[in-house]
Formats: sequence, C-alpha cells, structure tokens
Amino acid sequence: MTKDGGGAELIPGLADVPAGAAETTAAKATGKETGKAPGKAGGKAAGKAAGKAGPGKRRRKGVREPAAEFPVARVAVDISLPHLDRPFDYLVPAELAETAVPGCRVRVRFAGQLVDGLLLERAAESGHDGRLAFLERVTSAEPVLSPEIAALAREVADRYAGALADVLRLAIPPRHARVEAEPPRPAPGDAPEPGGPGPWARYPAGPSFLNALAGGGAPRAVWTALPGPDWTAAIARAVAAALESGRGALVVMADAHDVARVDAALTAELGEGRHVRLMASLPPTERYRNWLAISRGGVRAVVGTRAAMFAPVHDLGLVVLWDDGDDVHAEPHAPYPHPREVLALRAHRSGAGALIGGFTRTTDTTQLIETGWAHALAADRTTVRAVMPRVRAAGDDQDLARDEAARAARLSRLAFETARRALADGPVLVQVPRRGYLPALACVRCRTPAHCRVCQGPLALPSQKGTPYCRWCGHLAGDWHCPECGHFQFRAMVVGSRRTAEELGRAFPGVPVRTSGREAVLERVTDDRALVVATPGAEPPAGAGYAAALLLDGWALLGRADLRAAEETLRRWMNAAALVRPGGPVVVSADAALPAVQALIRWDPVTFAERELAERQEAGFPPAVRMASLTGTPAAIRELLADTRLPGGAEVLGPVPAGPPPGPGPADPAEERERALVRVPRPAGPALARALQEAQGVRSARKAPETVRVRIDPLELI
Repeated sequence: MTKDGGGAELIPGLADVPAGAAETTAAKATGKETGKAPGKAGGKAAGKAAGKAGPGKRRRKGVREPAAEFPVARVAVDISLPHLDRPFDYLVPAELAETAVPGCRVRVRFAGQLVDGLLLERAAESGHDGRLAFLERVTSAEPVLSPEIAALAREVADRYAGALADVLRLAIPPRHARVEAEPPRPAPGDAPEPGGPGPWARYPAGPSFLNALAGGGAPRAVWTALPGPDWTAAIARAVAAALESGRGALVVMADAHDVARVDAALTAELGEGRHVRLMASLPPTERYRNWLAISRGGVRAVVGTRAAMFAPVHDLGLVVLWDDGDDVHAEPHAPYPHPREVLALRAHRSGAGALIGGFTRTTDTTQLIETGWAHALAADRTTVRAVMPRVRAAGDDQDLARDEAARAARLSRLAFETARRALADGPVLVQVPRRGYLPALACVRCRTPAHCRVCQGPLALPSQKGTPYCRWCGHLAGDWHCPECGHFQFRAMVVGSRRTAEELGRAFPGVPVRTSGREAVLERVTDDRALVVATPGAEPPAGAGYAAALLLDGWALLGRADLRAAEETLRRWMNAAALVRPGGPVVVSADAALPAVQALIRWDPVTFAERELAERQEAGFPPAVRMASLTGTPAAIRELLADTRLPGGAEVLGPVPAGPPPGPGPADPAEERERALVRVPRPAGPALARALQEAQGVRSARKAPETVRVRIDPLELI
C-alpha cells in the first residue's frame, strides 16, 4: 500500500493487485462497513475478513470447499470507482465449478455488499497472500464476455481515461433469463451465390477491395461515396465478401433510419436470417435475443447503431462505419468512446478489414489516410460529375435583404424559381438548420436576446398563437418585457422548421408541405409533387430522388462557435444534396466565396478535409494532436491538475468559465464550472490518458466530494 500527500491509502496498480483483499481494502477505500472494523489491510486481517464470505445460511452448514481445478476466479466487479478499476480474485466453490465459466455473470461480496461482476478467467493460484472470499453465486452460466471483448474493453477504457466497468456496461446488454432459455436460433439457409462487384464497379479500387475481403485479407479504406441511394447496396456487398471468406462483419450506423435501410439491403444481398440488428432502441428482449445470436456464433453479421460497436462477432473480418462525422455517434456515457476509435481498435486487434465511409470526409479519417493506416477509396472525377447535383449559391444575408422575393418565405428569387420549376417533376427538399417554430427570440426594438427570468435560459415560441417559454426550465414567459428598453414585443432571431413550413405553404398555395424532424421523422416520401421541410439528419429519401433541394439559413450553421462548424456544415449539406437526382438543382443560402460552399459546388469534400486538417495541424487542434477536456468546479480542476503527472510537451489551456449546468432556478455560484484543455502531441496520447486515470484514482481514494468530467478528444472544443 502507498499513501498520497493527504494520507489516504491507495490501492496498487493492476500488476500489483492483491486481488482477494476485496473485503478489507475496498471497505477502507469506499468508506463502507463490512460488519467488523478491518485491521491493517494485508495478510492475516485481510484473510480473516475474506474467509467469512458467503451467505449466513451456508456458513452454518459448514465450510465451503474450493474447486479441485483452477479454484481462483478473477472477477471484474461492477464498480466504477477509478482507484478500484482492476480485477479481484475470489475462490470458486466446488458446487459452482461447472457453471463458473470464463465470461459468465457472477455475484460477489465486495465492501460488505453483494455486487454484480463478470468472471474474466479461472486460475490455479492467486498472487494474494491472505485468504480469498468465495463467489456467492453464478447469476448465469452463459459466457457473455469473450476474451476478445474483455481485452478490447480494457484498451478502450485506457484510451479514454475511463473505468473498465463503464465500458462493460456499454458492451453487454442487460440479461433476460427467459431469452437465455430459448432454443438456439435455427441455422440460416444457404447464402445466395456471390455476385459481381455491384456498385463498387464505379470505383477504380472497389473490385480489388472486395477481392481482398473475400480472400481473407484485411484492407482498410476511407470511402468517399457517390451521391445517390447505392451506398446501402455497396455496404451489403462488402459484408457478403467478408462472409464469403468465412469471417464475420460488423456495421455501425448513425441512427435507426439508416439501420433500417442497410438492414433491407443486407436481406436482399444475403437472404433471410443471416444477419441481425442491434440497437439500444430495440425492445430489451429482442435486443438480448439478437445479441445472444451473435455471441453464440449463430449469426456472423450485425448492423446497428453505436450500441453495436462492441458486438461479439466471431472471427471478425470487416468493420464498417457510415458517416463518422455525425455527432449522434458520440457516446453520451462515460468514458465517451467514439465508434470510429473503437472499430479501428477492433480491426487492428482482430486483423480485420475496415471501411469508413460517407458522402463527405472528416478530418479524422483524413488523418488515418495521412498516417498510412487506411487508403482512400473514391470514384474518378468523370464519374462524380455525371451523378452529382448542380449546386448554386444564393448569396449571404445582405443579398437576401435586397431580394424582394425573400420577404415572402425567406427564399431568394433563385431559390423560389428553382422550387417552382422543380415541383412540376417531383418533390423538393427544404433543409432548415433549426427545429421548432421560433427557437430563439429577441426584443423587437433593441434586438436584445430574450432570456428567462428564472434560469436565464433562451425563450422560444412554440406556435403562432402560443405563449413564449423557456427552453431550459419550461417556465412560461407571457409577461416578459425587455430588461434593456422595457419593450414587450418579440422578433424572431432564428426561424424553425415548422414556421418555415407555414411560410412555404403561403408562398406555394396548393402544394402539400410535409415536415420531418425530431418529433416525427418521415421514413420515405413518394415522387408526388410536395415540399418536404426537414432538419439536418431527418431528410427522408424520395422514391426516385428529389427534383431539387433548398439549403436555407447557411449562416446559422457556419456561424456557430465550434471548431468543426465548417466541416459539420458541409457534411449536412452534402447528405441532403446527395438525395437529389443526378444533375438536379440545389440552391444553398450562403456566400459562394466560403470554402465550404465552394467544396459543395465542386462536390469535392476531399480537398476541403485536407485543407481543414492542415489548418488544425498548424493551430494544434485535434485530430492533429490529442486533447483532453476537464470540466468541473474551479477547485476540483485545480486539484486534478495538481495530481496529474502530465507527459512531456503537454500544454494546459485555461481553465475558462464553462457556465453553470442548465436547469431550473437561478445559477448557484457554488455550481459554476470551468473547463481546461490539456494538449499533447499524438504520440503522447496514451501517456496523457494514463496520467489522468491515475489522478482520478488519487481523487477517488481521497473521497473528493466534487467530480471532474474527463473527455478525450471531445467533439466540442469551443
């Protein structure tokens, strides 16, 4: 045992764990009682406390005997305390020798309480000198944690300065005993005969990529997909090539709507019963049933959202990630792993192929190409010009202010005439950056933004005749008046999708107007004449493609205070424009001189991503460097930085005010948060994560009352 500067006892690192001393050392570290006051944490005292494991009834019946073979079980206990982030050793009782298999769920006594755990492995002996506690029971003999996923989870936890228990919660769904008792999934029928390259024939390197997969190779590609609906069939054909080699495939999509489209393509390519879906939004029993089919090896192909990135696919041969720049991929739970990093680790560990694709390209995947980890897979310019839409810029806000037609529905004359002509041939897509009606308000006289008097949150208007309300706490603000000039009337700062639909309905009488957003996302629209107003990411595909697309309010996307604003704006624009028929018109409301607009007009996301990466390298921002974000109270951040042994070349930016967490009531000065950024060169990334892990362990052992949220390479840096 060692002591920190404050005298708190710290439990040694993973290599020095006296794992069986869970009863005494954990009780000291967590401050919980075990029934008796523990003595010194070692030897006889630890063995005496650990030897009294097991329910009271079993102790009265007699002494439990350990298993004859491999009597030691190493257990990953479901506890997220950073200073207890390592396995603990327990004895396997003789009556559980057959069911306590590696990977099964168990219950153990830890710090005087019964907690869940996962049995990592069985061993002949333990490195702990004292007596070991027995396993209480085996919750399920189903091996739900394979050695591959256990090692991957440990690496992900270390990569993101997190705890193994948090990663395992993301990797393994909750148990359903009834589903485990069901008969095994029937074997799928014969797979269809593999076809030709299909959509990959339009890419010069496409056929060779498929041949390498089918031959058991591990090609890694960053795929810039052509606009149109063929991307789902291309993914399905790549999965079929991996299965042809006798290996498995894992496909991760951004949302359930994309999963449904790829699911249909996989069914058409592979036939029924040869793949499963895996999403957190599925009913719990269906999700666990599909997960068991993968774990037991009955199915070797899976498509899902980020919940599927840890799917235990046997003999993994291909990982696929679509639209890696979508912020929906970012995991909101600690330690905040991103599927791009997790799938790259899986491909490296398993010797599998990797395909990271999208209509645009992110700076992160451009970094993978520059380092040689992956190769670019794109069509030639002749093919791109034949299928791309024709994009025109309508100008900036000053141009719209001089345009008389823009007063009718915020549409320039160019956009209005484009939509009017295109409606004769089919539906027209209108992309609006913000959902709702009027999501931001200001004083009509002095333009001061309208805020809630209770929590200072932004005020919004739900409908034309609705009452203004706070978007943070929901407080109604019918009696609002401007604190600067005393005026009591609003004006719109930002117009949402529902208000835009109203304006378009007046500008195009007799034309059906449909909306698609967070409240209700349309799955698909027909080729009938209609205006489809959608927020980014909720654009439904049309039967034969849209006749035209209008991309409104470009300033709202490009003007965000975000390092990735231009990159994210181009991604949203290209995803919408890719739904337009080849050669169809697209009008974007933005200044044509901006780099993102020029990339959209030329349909050249590669050059834009390379330029963005070069600027990040010059400025020292991810992905050119590794960066950690520390968010918490000022005192907690200072304490964490003082305890962190930063690697060489580390630079601390800040701390700066991060603002209080959103919520009802006035801001409490004690809850004000700050954020600091720690920047290191890319090779020092693992050392930074390890140093932050150790510092969090020190604060946890010290029982620090305030927490600090640590995020490695966060999406939001500004």
